[in-house]
Order: sequence, then C-alpha cells, then structure tokens
Amino acid sequence: MNILVTGGSGFIGSHLVERLLSEGHKVVTLDDMSTGRMHYLSQVMRNKNHKFVQDSVTNRKAVDKLAKQCDVIYHLAAVLGVKNTVDNPLKVIEGNIDGTRAILEAAYKYNTKVVFSSTSEVYGKNPNMPFKETGDRVLGAPSVHRWCYATAKALDEHMCFAYADKGLPVTVIRFFNTYGPRQNSSQYGGVVSRFIKAALTGEPIEVYGDGTQTRCFTFVDDCVDGTMKAMDPKANGLAFNLGTDRPISVLELANKIRELAGSASPIVRKSYEEAYGPGYEDMPARMPDLTRSKEILGYNPSVSLEEGLMKTIDWFRRNMPN
Repeated sequence: MNILVTGGSGFIGSHLVERLLSEGHKVVTLDDMSTGRMHYLSQVMRNKNHKFVQDSVTNRKAVDKLAKQCDVIYHLAAVLGVKNTVDNPLKVIEGNIDGTRAILEAAYKYNTKVVFSSTSEVYGKNPNMPFKETGDRVLGAPSVHRWCYATAKALDEHMCFAYADKGLPVTVIRFFNTYGPRQNSSQYGGVVSRFIKAALTGEPIEVYGDGTQTRCFTFVDDCVDGTMKAMDPKANGLAFNLGTDRPISVLELANKIRELAGSASPIVRKSYEEAYGPGYEDMPARMPDLTRSKEILGYNPSVSLEEGLMKTIDWFRRNMPN
C-alpha cells in the first residue's frame, strides 16, 4: 500500500516508517523537522520505496496532494511535551488541532484511511483504573495550562469520530508512556530517556514529586506493532489503548535504570513546582485496560521492561556525545 506518515522523522514515527518499509509498503514521510531528526531515517533514505517531504501538516495544499496518493495516513505529527503545555499552550493547542483538521479534511476528500495517534493524557485525573477507551475524562480547570495538551488531543479525537460518523475509515490509538531508542532526552522528552541520560553522564537522576506515582511503560517496538495493527478495517471508528498493564513507580524506575546502566548517579527529589512552575498537577497512577486492543487488534506487548531498558541504554551509549 501507499502510506503517508506524518511526524515520520520523530521518535515513534521513524520506527514506524522502518517497519512499514520492511513489510513492503511504499512510504512518504512528512515532517517539518521541528523536533524530528534526519539521522533517525538514515537506514531508509535510500530505499526506493521511501520519499521524504519536509513540510508542515498545517500546509493544506501539501497535505491534500499527499493524501490523494495514499491508501493510509498515520498521523503522528504533534506538538507535545509537558514543558510545552506549561510554557507555550497556544503552540500546543493550535499545532495539534490545525494539523489534525487538515489531515482529516484531505483524507475525507479522498476516502483515505487515517490512524490518529492520541495519548493516555486524554483520561486526565480519572481515578477509575485501568483506563477503558469508553471511560470518562477528568481534567483540571482550563486556566491550568497543564491540561491543554490533553484537551487538544481530545478535540482531535472528537474530529476523528465525527468524520467516522460521516463514513471516513479512521482509528484512534492512545499511547501509554512509550520509550526506546531515539526518544528525546531534552526537557521535552520522556522520563525514561531523561533518567538514562543522567545515569550515563553521572548527573543526578531527578525524580519529580515523591516518586510514588506509577506508570506503565511501553517499548517502542510493541507500540509500533499495535500501530500497524490499527490499519485493519475492523478497527475503524474505534479508539484503542496501546501500552502495557505492568505498573512501576517512578522512583523504582530510576533505581532500575541506575542499576542496569551501572551508574553511580545520585537519585534526587525535585518538586513539581521547581520543575514546571506553580500549579502543576500530576496523576498518582496511569494504567490502560488492554481488553479491546487484545480482542480486536490482536495486540500483545511482549518486550519486558528490563529488556526494553537495556536496548534503550545501549542505544544511548552508542549515540550520545562523549
């Protein structure tokens, strides 16, 4: 098939592009390179079935042209990161909503299947776990910028389901704490990559809050496997959780990474206020219900946390500057 991947030079997107090409698809990567890295695609840039286009998903003319030529669009391009939500909420809101609207409008015009990447953030502070795809959303006040990313992604989902009602084949996937090689270790990146970078450089491993908050971390290969399966027509019109159901506290994660990396880095506590400014809220726990994903998609994450962390640590060792 002919497939368009937006955000294809990013962390998850680049792994998805490689997998699609390995299975014989023709792939176009669309990325504005605001956070993507060209060297993430170094293994596929000379592949005759791959084409790279540097442009924005908000460029309707470019998106329309590409959608016309594709059978499936994987829409992964997004403005994300906790620091972005706190420091630049307008960038988060406009970047996510405008881009998704452009993709859906073009896809509907040509009846092109869309797989939209959403986030576990949409569940907000819902205390009922594990999170089911039909569960309620519980968010803080709109004056608290921390919730703007969850709100923007939820509105994106509303648009997806509205187009599904009009006949567009569209599937929503919600990622739960994906980690692995190529994850950004900057202030906008995930906790795993941030901990690994600190452990390998001997810097303090900073745990925000008291460290008792729990998450279910998903290795990128399992994430991509579920994303690929969402192409199936039987997934149309539905949302799916993609993650693991094996929680670990953030403090335990820090200790595990320090041990696996053979690091002597101290583990230090840092308040949310110090990290993100006043008023930041975090959830004490987050865990997906995988029943729907397993039954309909045949999704079965298989990479253990230890195995995934070692692969990620090895990648950082090979790719970090001295």
